[in-house]
Amino acid sequence: MHSADAPTAVGEVIAVQRKARGWGQQRLADRAKISKSLLSKIEVGDRACRPAVAAAIASALGIPLPVLHGQPYAESPGPELIDALRSAVRRHRHPRITDVRPDTLTADVAAASAMRASTDYAHLLPVLPDLIGRAVAHAHDTGDPEAWQLLVDAYGCAFTIAHRLGYPDLADVVAARQEWAASQTWAPVAQMAAAWSEAGTFQSAGDYLEGLAVTDRALTTWAASGRDSVAALVAAGSLHLRAVTLASRARDDGTTQHHLRHAQRLAERLPGKDRHRHNLTFGPGNTVLHELATHIELERPRRAVAMAGRLVTSPPAGLAPTRVGHLHIDAARAHLAAGDRDAALTSLMRAREAAPQMTRIHPMAREVLRVLVSLHRRSKPELTVLAKWAGLIET
Repeated sequence: MHSADAPTAVGEVIAVQRKARGWGQQRLADRAKISKSLLSKIEVGDRACRPAVAAAIASALGIPLPVLHGQPYAESPGPELIDALRSAVRRHRHPRITDVRPDTLTADVAAASAMRASTDYAHLLPVLPDLIGRAVAHAHDTGDPEAWQLLVDAYGCAFTIAHRLGYPDLADVVAARQEWAASQTWAPVAQMAAAWSEAGTFQSAGDYLEGLAVTDRALTTWAASGRDSVAALVAAGSLHLRAVTLASRARDDGTTQHHLRHAQRLAERLPGKDRHRHNLTFGPGNTVLHELATHIELERPRRAVAMAGRLVTSPPAGLAPTRVGHLHIDAARAHLAAGDRDAALTSLMRAREAAPQMTRIHPMAREVLRVLVSLHRRSKPELTVLAKWAGLIET
């Protein structure tokens, strides 16, 4: 197996950036506060680079975290589609569109949210510029809080696209636009949904503590949100789960458990399958998946493997494709950390079946796959097929 010429693997990017500065491995390891042995294994591809470690290395090198992951990937949609989305997001006060049918717009925003939930990014991205343009025009024309809520939801779809495809600068702008639109609704739930995106921008940048500050501030609005409504429960629960991810990556077990307990209590008030409101998904299923991820981030691979096995055998009811994909990606990470390469590969293949578009561009899926390619000294046909599909090796 031969990697592509461009250094898109995390370890390769680290090595190139380190050598360009004239640094040895020890100097970078010291600056990132990790061991030289771990850095060496990451660079050659024999160890997965966990998000917290990647954030520390990116900070030490003085580069954005997505650059470390090689984002945007060569396999991402064409730049003309991203440019069209940028233009639509930029024109938030002076929309070009004047003729908007409210009933059609409502249906189209719902359809976009459904594409986002099913990780159908290939079909979602082309429709977003026109959708956002119409939503902006409708909100300005009517001034109706419900019209502004539609715009909040449209921006939520755009945030996911920018975040997933590796355009952090665009994701930052979209999150700011979403917060602005939410402020026009006077609805706490809309503001909480926007805060979830804002915290996500800090998560993407590896600034976990500032992200936690965002979630904490947003959760104070819950008291004014109609606490018992499904939308309010979904928003508050989603913020707690965002905080769970941020805290676990910051290696703060106490804060992780604090937010996880709150999420579990809220999930008990939404029995059965998870609920989806304003591009946020929350309930018992999503909560237990975040608990699984904490074991990986806090380096408890055996507990993660045991939990992943139970969830794969008996998955929570009604999980959306994106959540199923995350389950198998995290299972792959757990198996790899525990030393079971075959199980890690099987989990990645299951993730591909559940959510192919997300799996192909998810940094952690690609990182596990990269390490598997490096560790398998002999050709493994199914691994080769998967690596070629993800664009990690030459076809």
